[in-house]
This record gives sequence, structure tokens and C-alpha cells, in this order.
Amino acid sequence: MNLVWTWLSEPSHYLGSDGILARSWQHLGYMVLTLLIAATVAIPLGLWIGHTGRGRIVVVNAVNGMRSLPTLGLLFIAVLLMGPRIPGDLAFLAPSIFVLVVLAVPPILAGTYSGVDEVDPAARDAARGMGMTSWQVLFGVELPGALPLIFSGLRSAALQVVATATIAATVSIGGLGRFLIDGLAVRDYGQMAGGALLVGVLALLLDGAFSLVQRLSVSPGLSAPEASSRNNQDSTATITT
Repeated sequence: MNLVWTWLSEPSHYLGSDGILARSWQHLGYMVLTLLIAATVAIPLGLWIGHTGRGRIVVVNAVNGMRSLPTLGLLFIAVLLMGPRIPGDLAFLAPSIFVLVVLAVPPILAGTYSGVDEVDPAARDAARGMGMTSWQVLFGVELPGALPLIFSGLRSAALQVVATATIAATVSIGGLGRFLIDGLAVRDYGQMAGGALLVGVLALLLDGAFSLVQRLSVSPGLSAPEASSRNNQDSTATITT
């Protein structure tokens, strides 16, 4: 702990292109780019599966298969296959982002189609009875109802990506993983442990940020405590009747 505190308390470690601040922004940039790409792929696909019920078995099997892929091995394969075809620094950045997207898609996809699937059927029937089209039901009823699980999938994906983005340093790009790789190279255990601690702190901050955004974006009526309370009241009313 003394080595970690000594390394973290050194002001020079926070400055420059190799400093903690720059590496943290790089790490955060990888996460944001990964989530944007993964959400662009997974959320529309999850909405379509949840709304139509088609392809569920195939997608579930594919998602489970993607979760079992060895991330580091997949990164090396991606670099070998994609690197020679991409110029400059993108030869290492693109494969890294690709691997992180593969990691981020499953929780977002699962959260999206599960969220749509768990929307109260009575709400769908009421919407159709009011003359709403299929698209209107999807975006006016199912999507708002699925938001809690969509955010849950995004939070899970963000935490996984932040933790796993450290492997990007093994193929010579930036991020907080550089402190682990560079520290290992020179046996600087304070730097290694400090880098790992920074990754954990960043993950906690991101989880808190996602929690706040979810609280502001999701209708209070869809929150778990209120839904649970409502279910308990319904059960009590039924027993009383």
C-alpha cells in the first residue's frame, strides 16, 4: 500500500501524454466508443426480437457463445487478421475496439429483448385497442417499459468494458492498462497496483453515473421498489377479496 500511495501521490505522474489524466481519458474514450457501437447494434436488434419474438433461440445461443470467448485470444487473432489491412495506429486500435464491442453486445442485447418481453401484455393490448400501430406500440409502450433492463444491460456492459479495456495495452495502445503492462516490464508494483486501483475507481464512478442517468430517464412507476410494492398491494387485494 505504501508503494501504491507513493506512486499515486507523485504529481508528475498525472501530467503529460503518459500521465494518469491522459490515460484515464483514453480509457474512458475506448469505453464510450465501444458502448456507442455496441448499443447501435444491440438495442435495435433486441427491440426487434422482443417485439416480434423471432430469432430468440438463435440469438440467445449466439449471445451465450459470445460471452464464452477468450477476450485476450480474440484480441490477438483480430490484430493478426485486421492489423495488416489497416494503416497507422488504427491497425491496433480497431481490433481492440472490435473485441470490446463483441464483449459489450451480449449484456445490452439480452437486457433489451428481455425488457421488451417483460412489458405487461395488458398494456400492449390496451395500446392496440386504442388503434396504435405496431411501431407506435413498440416506441410508445414497449420501449419505455423496457428502459430499466436496457439501462441494466448498458451498465453491465460499461463495467465489463472498463475492466477489460486494460488488455488493449498488450497491443501497444493507451488507456489505464499501460500502467499495468509498463509496471510489469520494470517490476514497478506500485505502478501496477495503482493502475488497477484507478480502473476500479473509474468503474465505480461510471456505475454511479449510469445509475443517476437511469434514475432521471426512467419513469418512477417502472422502478423496482415501486413495482414490487404495487405487486404486493395487488396480492393483498386479491387475498382480501
